Amino acid sequence: MPAWALFTTLTTQFFVTAAAVFVVLWGFWALVVRPYLDRKVAELVAATEEIEPRVALGVKKGVADTIRELPESAWDGTVKESTRQFLKFGSGLFENGLSSLLGSAADLERRKQPPDTP
Repeated sequence: MPAWALFTTLTTQFFVTAAAVFVVLWGFWALVVRPYLDRKVAELVAATEEIEPRVALGVKKGVADTIRELPESAWDGTVKESTRQFLKFGSGLFENGLSSLLGSAADLERRKQPPDTP
């Protein structure tokens, strides 16, 4: 067998193998990986679209509950009572959902305090 025939056979075999590997990898990407990633991205988009209405609903519920619990003296203009109720309203918001986004009150206090230096 001449050298050029061996070289031609090896070169042809290399290109056929490379093409077969490329077709298999492209098929796996196009038929398996890409549809899976598209489904996951669609799920994430749907989940993020549900978050904002739920937070808004939680805040509205917290505001409605707090206003319902306000005593009559708060509506009369008593400054101390209304201030106390407003603070209670703020803590109610923390307990009803905003703490899941912002962290707890203890976390906020820890962030405000300067670090201890020896």
